[in-house]
Amino acid sequence: MKTLVPVLLAGGSGTRLWPTSRTSYPKQFVDLTHSGDSFLQSSLKRSRVIPDARPWIIVTGEKYRFLVAQQAEETGVAVDSILLEPSGHNTAPAIALAALEALSLHNSPKLLIQTADHHITDVGSFGKVIAQAFQSTAPFVLFGIKPTHPETGYGYIECGEPMGNEFLVSAFKEKPDLETASKFFNSPNYLWNSGMFVLDAQTYLETLEKFEPAIYAACYKAYLNASSDLDFKRMDCDAFETSPSVSIDCAVMERFENLHVIPYEGDWSDVGAWEAVASLATQDQSGNAIQGDGLLIDSKNTLIRAESRLVTGLGLENLVVIETHDAVLVANAKQTQNVKEIVQKLKSKRRREADEHLKIYRPWGSYETLVLSDRFQVKQIVVNPGASLSLQMHRYRAEHWVVVSGTAEVQLDDTIQILSEDQSVYIPIGSKHRLTNPKKLPLKLIEVQSGSYLGEDDIVRFEDCYGRR
Repeated sequence: MKTLVPVLLAGGSGTRLWPTSRTSYPKQFVDLTHSGDSFLQSSLKRSRVIPDARPWIIVTGEKYRFLVAQQAEETGVAVDSILLEPSGHNTAPAIALAALEALSLHNSPKLLIQTADHHITDVGSFGKVIAQAFQSTAPFVLFGIKPTHPETGYGYIECGEPMGNEFLVSAFKEKPDLETASKFFNSPNYLWNSGMFVLDAQTYLETLEKFEPAIYAACYKAYLNASSDLDFKRMDCDAFETSPSVSIDCAVMERFENLHVIPYEGDWSDVGAWEAVASLATQDQSGNAIQGDGLLIDSKNTLIRAESRLVTGLGLENLVVIETHDAVLVANAKQTQNVKEIVQKLKSKRRREADEHLKIYRPWGSYETLVLSDRFQVKQIVVNPGASLSLQMHRYRAEHWVVVSGTAEVQLDDTIQILSEDQSVYIPIGSKHRLTNPKKLPLKLIEVQSGSYLGEDDIVRFEDCYGRR
C-alpha cells in the first residue's frame, strides 16, 4: 500500500526579496504576508489537510539547520527528518536525498514535493488536488496553476491529451516574454508550473539513475555515508559535492514520457518578488499597501514595507519601498524580478548587506549589532531559555556584558557567577568564558566589544553543545 510523505525543500536564498530576504535569513523564515507564520511554517501547517500523511521530511542547507528546527517545532507539526545538504545543488539532488530517506522509513512511498516559499490560503482546494494526485496511476503528477494574468516570471506547462481529470504534459515552456505570456494566458492549454508535484520515490530514483547517473551515484553515496547530528542527518560532504547541480525539471521531468499534470484553480503564489508581496497585501482604493509604520499621500500602486522606522511617501506611483535596519530598496514595481542584480552588484563590492542582516540568528538565540566603529562594537544579545553559548575565548578583543533582563550564568575561566538585571561582568582578552540562560524566560544583554580586531572569526571554541567548531 502506498504512503504519502510530504517533503519540503527549504534551502533557497530568495535574493529577489532583498533586503528583507538575505542569505543569513532568507524568505522562507520570514513572515512576508503578516499572517503570523513564516513561509516554512505555513507550508508545514498545510499538511494538516492531507489525509493520512506521514511526518515531514525537510531538506535544507547546513547553515539553516537550527532555524528550520526551531520554526518547525513552533508549528507543532510532526517532522521525521531534517536532511542537511553541505551546499545547494538544485532540486534534483535534494529530492533524491528525500526519496532515499522516505524509502528507508516507509513502504512504497509517494512524495508530495513543495518548496518553502508558496502562499496558499485555500487549503481545502489544495487538499483535494493532493488527494487526486496521490490516487493517480501516473508515477509523476505535477500541479499546474490556472493563470490569472500574463505572467513573465513563471514557467509554463503545455497540456496535451486529457486523461480524465488530468492531462499528459506536452511540453515545458521557460519564462516567456510578455507577448508570449499573453498568448499562453489566452489559451486553455497552458498552466503555470507551480513546482509542486507528487512522485513515486522508487520510480524517481530509477529514472534519475537512468538519465543522470552522476547525480544518483553522488546522492546515494552521500546518503549512505550520512551522519546523525542531534536531530539532523548530515550528508557526506565529499560525495555530495561531486553531484552536478541540476533542477528536477531538466534532470527528469522534461525527459519522462508518462508525465501528468492536474489543473489547480485555488489561490497560489510563489512570492518570488516584491510585486507578488504587494499583490497579497491589503490595498487601499489607490492600490497602495503598507506593511509596518508607513504613510502615503497622493500615491498609487505603491508598496511600503517599514521594518524599523517611519517611512513616508508623497506623489509616488508604481513603486516598491522596502526599509530595513541597514538598507533601503526603492524600485519600479515592474522591475522587482531584477532585484537580484542589486545583490550581485553588492556582492562584487564585498558589501556585508548583500548577505547578512544586522541581526544574526544562532542556535542559542540571536545577536544584533547596534554600533560598529574601528575599535569597539555594541551588540544586543538574546539567549533562549535553557540555551548556552560555546565555551570560548578571543585573541584580539575584550567584552563587557550588561544584563538588561533575565538571568545570566557566566563561566569565566574557573569561576561561575549568576548575574541579574543591571549587573555586569568584564571578559578580558584570552579568558575562557561561556554564557548560559538557566531560566525559562529569554535573557537579554548588551555586549560592548573593544580591541584591535572585532571579526566574528576571532573565536576559539573549546566546547559546544551544537557541534560547531
